[in-house]
Amino acid sequence: MTTLPIFVVLFGILVTVSTLTDVQWHNDTAGRVISPPTPDTAVAFANPDGIVLPEAGTYEVGDRYVSIDVMRESTGEVQTLNVHVREPLGAGGGRPGIVFLHGAGYGTCDNSFSDVAEAMGSAGIVTAVVDKPAWSTIDVNRDYPASADAYDAVIDYVRGMRTVDDGKVGIYATSEGTWISSYLLQHDPDVAFQILLSPMVFTPRESLAFFVAQDFTLAGAHGGYQSIVRRVFNIDAALFGLTNLDIRTLTPAAYAIPTFVAYGSRDVMTAQVEGLETILAMCERAGNRHVTVRSYQGGNHVLRPGDLTALGTPYSGNYVNDLIAWVGGTVAGLTPTGERVAGAPIRQSSAVPTLHAQRVATVYGVILHILTVLLLVASGVAAAVALGVRLRQGIRRRRPVFGFSHGFGRALALLVMMTALTLLLFAAAMGRIVMSVVDLAWGGSPAHDPGIMYWSWPVAQVACTLVVWEWSSVLVRLIEVASVRGILQLPPRKGAVREIVTGEQPVLASRRLGRVTFWLAGASMFAILLVFAFWGLFSYTEPLVY
Repeated sequence: MTTLPIFVVLFGILVTVSTLTDVQWHNDTAGRVISPPTPDTAVAFANPDGIVLPEAGTYEVGDRYVSIDVMRESTGEVQTLNVHVREPLGAGGGRPGIVFLHGAGYGTCDNSFSDVAEAMGSAGIVTAVVDKPAWSTIDVNRDYPASADAYDAVIDYVRGMRTVDDGKVGIYATSEGTWISSYLLQHDPDVAFQILLSPMVFTPRESLAFFVAQDFTLAGAHGGYQSIVRRVFNIDAALFGLTNLDIRTLTPAAYAIPTFVAYGSRDVMTAQVEGLETILAMCERAGNRHVTVRSYQGGNHVLRPGDLTALGTPYSGNYVNDLIAWVGGTVAGLTPTGERVAGAPIRQSSAVPTLHAQRVATVYGVILHILTVLLLVASGVAAAVALGVRLRQGIRRRRPVFGFSHGFGRALALLVMMTALTLLLFAAAMGRIVMSVVDLAWGGSPAHDPGIMYWSWPVAQVACTLVVWEWSSVLVRLIEVASVRGILQLPPRKGAVREIVTGEQPVLASRRLGRVTFWLAGASMFAILLVFAFWGLFSYTEPLVY
């Protein structure tokens, strides 16, 4: 009669936390497909005058290195960037030029774009690959406007080269670099053309949330784990000085010049269908009809077949030759013919979520996790003290270390063990999911049997329910013993408090160390349950679709 109401109250608190911290977003999982009219990715132009378009292998390629100093305007920090310049030998003047913009990570002028830059150089195009501008930033606080200024400095250098036509210099941006290219084009509209490989069209918050949510599904993770994705990507990162999640780079000015968009059919990071629709809409608003879209069968996020980490893997299909032909026809002022969109089917398994930072939930989550860590540390200290007392007493202990009574010691041990095992299961499942997502991002295939990624969520929910029930039983026993000791009556029985403090008539334990350890460990275990609730483990409904 007493255990059930207490269980309902405790369980209700945890369910309420899961409900209040839940994030609803668009959860349309129906696959969307754009089927190009032709699988042929070849690029064609109306060429009545028979202008000879560039082809790979026409010229020998000479290369050299230059250094350019760039300054981060917001801080005054200066960085020296190495630039690897490749030039077609004997091609004469008036050549087109391309500057390459890196994706995520820390690419250098030597370990990035080498094959495509070499091929373009052999076709008569001057290329410049630069060290990625990083300054004193890392991935989470990258300075995109400053990066755009740095790349623009390289563009100015290429424009000033004797062999280059300064009106024919374009950019090649991939993945994260397509956020930078938006800033660059708003600042420098004289860029002649752009090549966008696996473009990240939406805000970083939306793009990353889509990527992770989609890959959780592809990996076979239980749908409950999506609640973690939703909460992570609704964090108010501005509280920690991180503002990149919500940068707005989607503007017609970023698509006002001739644009070549390339996708890979095995890219699991990019929202291709919605991204393409948005790019075409931006080009339409900018009055730009010179848009070519190609999708290459078997290509991953960097348009290479297989594993992203494999070195020396060629690009998928006829990508490099298509690029060279497109650049040649574009800088010659020719009009594209044929299909605007061609190649492999363009697919997207779920929708891009519309997200907003949630400050209250972020503050609550931070406080909860810090408090949980502090309680766990304090519990560890109490356990270490108990171990020290036991060691001082020697093998034949004279007095109990904790002095637990009425079975509270066994109950606490059971609660700690059940909570710890649930936490380990949860952590193991998340580790396996993260490994699977990384493998998918690198071009791998989903596991045939998701295993722990699927069954761990309902098992963890059942285990947490049992822990809450056990807590209810412990609290009922605590109330019963306290009542017998006269603590709960008003006023308390005379001398009852003294007897409990001195251990003469204990409720929990005869030793102060036992009582302190019980409450610290108990608070830690309940805090872990609140952490589970924060991440949605006590949510039993599917997210709303809007």
